[in-house]
Amino acid sequence: MENNSPKRDKGNPRIIIIYPFAISFLVNSERMVLMKLPNGYGSVVKLSGKRRKPYIVRKTVGWHYDKEKDKQVQEMITIGYTATKAEGLQMLAEYNNNPFDTTAAKMTFSDVYDEWSKRKFPTISESNVKGYTASCKTCESLYNKVFKDIKLVDLQTVIDTCGKNYPTLKKIKVLFNQLYDYALKNDICNKDYSGYVDVVQYKDRNPNKYDRNKFEKNEIDLLWEQKEDKYYQIVLMLIYSGVRISELLDLKKENVHLDEQYFDVICSKTENGIRKVPIADKILPYYKAWYESCPECEYLLHTEDGKHFEYRNYYDSYFKPLMEQLNINRTPHCCRHTCISMLAEAGINQTIIKKIVGHSGAMTLTEKVYTHFDIKELVDAINEI
Repeated sequence: MENNSPKRDKGNPRIIIIYPFAISFLVNSERMVLMKLPNGYGSVVKLSGKRRKPYIVRKTVGWHYDKEKDKQVQEMITIGYTATKAEGLQMLAEYNNNPFDTTAAKMTFSDVYDEWSKRKFPTISESNVKGYTASCKTCESLYNKVFKDIKLVDLQTVIDTCGKNYPTLKKIKVLFNQLYDYALKNDICNKDYSGYVDVVQYKDRNPNKYDRNKFEKNEIDLLWEQKEDKYYQIVLMLIYSGVRISELLDLKKENVHLDEQYFDVICSKTENGIRKVPIADKILPYYKAWYESCPECEYLLHTEDGKHFEYRNYYDSYFKPLMEQLNINRTPHCCRHTCISMLAEAGINQTIIKKIVGHSGAMTLTEKVYTHFDIKELVDAINEI
């Protein structure tokens, strides 16, 4: 049978049809020429300035009378942003084929938890409310993430790094199950990763058993012997600052103040977590070295190719192998616990310790309201260990 389908010529433009409105536009290797879109279909517009995703995908959903302008003006929703016009048209086509709630699509983990808890908590016991609330507090790293963009690795990282025992980990997974059930029913996301979260690996052991243990003195001595290695330097930076691993990996250079010898933790769900963290004299050179090692990098710590460290990448490719080389059985959380222990052993005032490490819920009302320390006092305290 003769094939009557048109032959493609690489030198000629080809017709692409976007379902469901059969919009034709010409594409070649250099540029795209878009034919007029149907009224009410939406638009893809390039924004000014240098942007990673410069194309905005929008659709008119209504009109209203503007008294100041004395005319009818469009009410538009933003569907999303794309890197190319072709991607924008594809996004627009998919939206028209299967419209979704654009407001719901932007909800963060915290937003979903708040909406779910409003409906759930009135129907359960006070003890269950406390259990869910405690589980949510362990998910701090997820609070500001757009819910539909959360992946399995994000959920698993919470389980792997929170330092909780097996019964508590199961409760966290139940919370994940509940939130995804709510999100799917309300078109907030279209895939449930909660069922794949692995807590069974912790069934026969308590992560706290070594997560909450401090490094021994001989182990810290071994780390100092490797101080010329920039990745062992990160471990020392963790031990002598008391920060959470996420706080250090997410630290941007703009928030590092080398001359004043401190850095700002600017993103935290808890009030105490947002703080100024002093940099000890003994590790200040490491902060300077990382700061200067990649002038174009946004973050203080970065991969060899200048990219932002994700926790899973850092832990699996760097921290864990470094510990195995020295036959040390610790996790990043142990660094924080070690700092707290050393500060206490050095006789540092408990309120100062809480200020440095940002202990959530640990400060009394008097400490929060009436106690203020300048950065020099905090630096002097951290230099005692």
